[in-house]
Amino acid sequence: MKTSLHSALTSAAYGGAAAPAADDAVTSVSALDTALESLKTFDWGTGITIPEPGKPPEDAQVLAPIDDAVVAAQGDAAALRALESRLAAVLGTGASRAAKDYVLRKLRIIGTAESVPAIAPLLFDQDLSHMARYALERNSAAEAAAALREALPKLPGLLKAALIGSLGKRRDAGSTESLVPLLADADADVAAAAVAALGMIGTTAAAQALTRCVQDGPATTKAAAVDACLACAEHLLADGQKAEAVAIYKSLLAADPPQHVRLAVTRGMLVAAGKSD
Repeated sequence: MKTSLHSALTSAAYGGAAAPAADDAVTSVSALDTALESLKTFDWGTGITIPEPGKPPEDAQVLAPIDDAVVAAQGDAAALRALESRLAAVLGTGASRAAKDYVLRKLRIIGTAESVPAIAPLLFDQDLSHMARYALERNSAAEAAAALREALPKLPGLLKAALIGSLGKRRDAGSTESLVPLLADADADVAAAAVAALGMIGTTAAAQALTRCVQDGPATTKAAAVDACLACAEHLLADGQKAEAVAIYKSLLAADPPQHVRLAVTRGMLVAAGKSD
C-alpha cells in the first residue's frame, strides 16, 4: 500500500515532468509515513504531538505531508483511494479527538464510499458527530446518504437537527419520507430543521408535505413552512416543473399570506409564465 501510494502521488505531482531523484522520492514517502504515524499521538493545545516517554515533542507541522498528499493526488484516483484508506483506518483506533477531527477534515475533501463505514459510527460521538456529518454531507456516494438516513432516528436533539440539515444540503430526496413526520416533532429544533431541509430538497413530495404544514401544521412552524414552500417552488422551476411550482404558489395565495409572501408568489408565477427572469 505504501509503495503504490507513493508511486501514485509521485505521478500526480510530477505529471509529464522528469521524475524526482530517488533520494527525494524516499524522503517524500518517508515524510508521509511519519505524518500518518504521528496521528496516533497528535493532540490539540500546544500545537505539538504528545511525545512518547523520553522523546521530545514533534512540531504539529509533521502532518503537513498529509495536506501535501491530498493536493498532489488530485486527479489521480488510485492515489486518492490509497490515501483515503490509510486515513480512514485512523478513525477506528484510540487516536485523540484532535487526530480524528483532522482525518475527518481530509476525508471531507477526498472521501468516497470507501471511507463511509469508518465515518458513520462517529455520527453518534458527541465530540465528533458534527465533523463526521460534514464529511458525509460532502461525500457524493449513495452510501454516504444512506449512512446519514440510517442514523437519523437514532440521534437525539441537536445532533438530529444538525443531521437533518445535512440531508437538506445534499437535497436527498430519499430522506423525504423520514423527514415528513418530523415536521410535527415535539423538539422545536428538529421540526424547524425538517421544514428547512424539505425546502432545500425541493421535490414535489417535499412540497406537498410543506403545503400541508402551512395549512394544518403547528403555528410555530407555519411561517418557516411558507418560506420552505417558496424554496421548493424555486427548485421546481429550475428543474422545469412549472406546473408543480404554480400549484405551490396557488396554495400559498389561498392561505391569504402577508404582503411579502404575496409579492414572492407573484414573481414566481410570472417566471413560470415566462414573463420575467
